[in-house]
Amino acid sequence: MYPAPPRSLSVAIPIQLPVGAAGAGPYAIITGPDGALWITLVHAGHIGRLETGGRLDIHELTSPTCRPAQIIAGPDGALWFTRTGDDRIGRITTGGQATSFPIAPGSAPFGLTVGPDEALWYTAMGTDRIGRITTGGDVTEFLLPTSGAMPSMITTGFDGALWFTLNRAHAIGRLSTTGEAMVHRLPTPDAGPVGITATADAVWFVEMGSSLVGRISPDGRISEFPLPDRDARPHAIVAAPDGGCWLSEWGPSRVAHVSPDGDVREVVLPASSEPHGLTVGPDGAVWVALEAGAVARIDLESA
Repeated sequence: MYPAPPRSLSVAIPIQLPVGAAGAGPYAIITGPDGALWITLVHAGHIGRLETGGRLDIHELTSPTCRPAQIIAGPDGALWFTRTGDDRIGRITTGGQATSFPIAPGSAPFGLTVGPDEALWYTAMGTDRIGRITTGGDVTEFLLPTSGAMPSMITTGFDGALWFTLNRAHAIGRLSTTGEAMVHRLPTPDAGPVGITATADAVWFVEMGSSLVGRISPDGRISEFPLPDRDARPHAIVAAPDGGCWLSEWGPSRVAHVSPDGDVREVVLPASSEPHGLTVGPDGAVWVALEAGAVARIDLESA
């Protein structure tokens, strides 16, 4: 059994802003190069742009069933996102002009990151591949040494490699920019890792199946930290300015901060709000996409 971690719980309700029509499904969120927050609306096939003052613009994509999933700020000043529903990688300018590039049928792209080579790297959940796409649309894919692993989210690590979660293989993968792959099996059975992020000296990830937070150090050592709620079902994770991480707890509708040594501080969200993606915003607050229909803002000083 894992020992109960140190815990501080805040019950203050964060500020919430409705995003999109009912059922649109705010899913992932990122701070854009224009200082606004950009949000995928997974069920509506839209991209939202939200200013911290509350102004919201909705941009429709070419297909309402394209299921935009993860979104990042690209190397070219635009926003890039995966379209899981129709096997495309999307791009939208800060002015709202959207385009997209097709990839292999059945890919079901999900995670997305900017690599050290200034290309976009994505996970193909349906084909056990990691893909690379240039800002001009040239695609290269690398087959992973695992079958049915369902690569999920991806990040660029401290070592200049691509690190990603292998949800059904209960493992973390590493891929060099030249295509050399390595798999780190997790010590906990049925871990089901999803979200992953990198700090200056480690790769952090969340295990949705076991409600643990994991850390891989430069020497390859894996540490795991339990969350206070063993049914937390953590989903997404982002690096925090203090060297720790912020993560979403989908099960109990909370957001948690984990310090570098594993201490946990949680913030309660409204019940059944379905928190997924989160980002540190341009105002220094943590902003969380709530699939139930809103975006929450958490003031770090009062959390």
